[in-house]
Amino acid sequence: MSRNRSRWGLLWKLLGVAGLAGVAASGAVVARAERRRRAYTPDEVRARLQERAAAAREQAAQQDGAQQDGAQQDAAQDGAAQGQASR
Repeated sequence: MSRNRSRWGLLWKLLGVAGLAGVAASGAVVARAERRRRAYTPDEVRARLQERAAAAREQAAQQDGAQQDGAQQDAAQDGAAQGQASR
């Protein structure tokens, strides 16, 4: 009886290993197809990077402008508060 059990155990173990190998192989095939689909020419990569860099510079400039506006408002409020305090 234990001999039959060990054979069934071995069978299930082999089926499990085969299933894992099949999942890994299909994942590799899907990943390869995705890489091919997303393959860009060097010019496309360069253009995308330049677009992203320009967008990042624009966003940084907007944030710097907002911070400077806030600093100017704070300075104006501090000046007004000091002027009232000296009266």
